[in-house]
Amino acid sequence: MHCIEEVQHTGYESRPIVRHKDVAGRPAIDNVAEELPVALVYNGISHAVMMATPLDLEAFAVGFSLTEGIVAHNAQIHDIDVSVHRHSAEIRLQIGEQAFAAMKAQRRALAGRTGCGVCGIESLELLDLQPARIREPARRLVPSRELLERAVSALPSHQRLMRATGGVHAAAWCNANGEILHAFEDVGRHNGLDKLIGHLAMQRVALDDGFVLLSSRASYELVRKAARMNIQMLATISAPTSLAIRIAEQAGLRLLSFCRADGYIDYTGPGTAP
Repeated sequence: MHCIEEVQHTGYESRPIVRHKDVAGRPAIDNVAEELPVALVYNGISHAVMMATPLDLEAFAVGFSLTEGIVAHNAQIHDIDVSVHRHSAEIRLQIGEQAFAAMKAQRRALAGRTGCGVCGIESLELLDLQPARIREPARRLVPSRELLERAVSALPSHQRLMRATGGVHAAAWCNANGEILHAFEDVGRHNGLDKLIGHLAMQRVALDDGFVLLSSRASYELVRKAARMNIQMLATISAPTSLAIRIAEQAGLRLLSFCRADGYIDYTGPGTAP
């Protein structure tokens, strides 16, 4: 796997602005998050174009391939070439013939937007609203206020782009003690999760004894991606949607939302059955 970069991106651009906070506007410089169309091409066939921040694109490609079910495991990806240009990027992946044949049989015409991971899907059946249950982990994590407080309090220190721009999401991998071990950022919350999962897969990190913390709300596609990777617990800073809760219940995934320093809400643990 290798990367061909024509342009080096920082994840944000500095733009001249006029700041209006008093009677007269004042010229200033503002940092805004980068958002580029990123084409994912499998075995020479363009499969999806996602709007993403042009950083960590190899990890993004691996994570997207795994969480969208294009490949079952990292070993089915034989090669990745990343080409980053000024206003776009292309990721060319070579995957095994079996995975490629399955992808063509259930091909999706995705036009990914910042706020949506399933835009442009061709039929309702492809939404995959009946997930298999995750594998039972060797040790079930028991959430606590102290555990979530530790992770939530540490998250801002891992959000370089958020500090610079105020406009990106973060996805973090936390161990059983709530310590953040890996974190990735992107303008799209689902892209951030894909980058994190791709990185964990490339580093061969075991997913049985940790959880994911997201700076966003818990929406359908985030829970579905986590469940597909057999992640046992997903924690989010903001609210869940009804479909996210239902998918988490069906998959046996623990969903915690409104995670703050002073507490959280458990949506799928003991005592939450309707």
